Amino acid sequence: MNENYIIELKNVHKSFDSRQVHTGVNLSIRKGENITVLGGSGSGKSVLLKEITGLMKPDEGEIVIENENIVPMDESELVHVRKKIGMLFQGAALFDSLTVAENIAYPLREGNKHSEEEINEIVSTNLELVGLPGIEDKLPSDLSGGMKKRVGLARAMAMNPKILLYDEPTTGLDPPNISRINHLIRNMQRQFGITGVIITHDVKSALEISDRIAFLYNGRIIFEGTVNEAQNTDIEVLNDFILGRLEYID
Repeated sequence: MNENYIIELKNVHKSFDSRQVHTGVNLSIRKGENITVLGGSGSGKSVLLKEITGLMKPDEGEIVIENENIVPMDESELVHVRKKIGMLFQGAALFDSLTVAENIAYPLREGNKHSEEEINEIVSTNLELVGLPGIEDKLPSDLSGGMKKRVGLARAMAMNPKILLYDEPTTGLDPPNISRINHLIRNMQRQFGITGVIITHDVKSALEISDRIAFLYNGRIIFEGTVNEAQNTDIEVLNDFILGRLEYID
């Protein structure tokens, strides 16, 4: 038991039919840090996020969140763990038929523990937080890609999580919106002490927003260290990845 770690993956294995995705992943994530998991397409980064949320169970190994191994837990037992975790999905994953306010309020209403007045206040506060005040009544179709991501982040923050998972947070965005999202990721960490786990192909953003970098390759974490250590690594495959010298194939 280590009180400094909020998430620990221990010897995690996962296969789909004959394809081995994780072949012994070990990763310890500290409370309050931003850690980015880099890796090529098809390396199992998204699977890792699903394992942390309990949406996918590994074939072998432990996933420990705040000193609880979630692998043996059933859906009812996972409820209290998932309340600690918010997630920003790659495409924001907003409900098209719901307004911005209704999208952000959705997890709050699911919990059925807040009055409408409290919900409205949380929605308003979180929209202010992501720099989008006053858009409660808009539909997702009214929003740009960058705005959708920011609304998705406001929704992820609605339950006041300890952990935020970011699935390719800057994919499909132009440079100004990439900068906005990167700033917000850092702000969530600094203002609220949230632990951020980011998966991305965007090396430039990863170096900007991370305290540490992990590199997933051939089913394992082959590097774990600071941004400076990642930039000066003697691990050839990681060095090539950071410098854009390798082309990865699904």
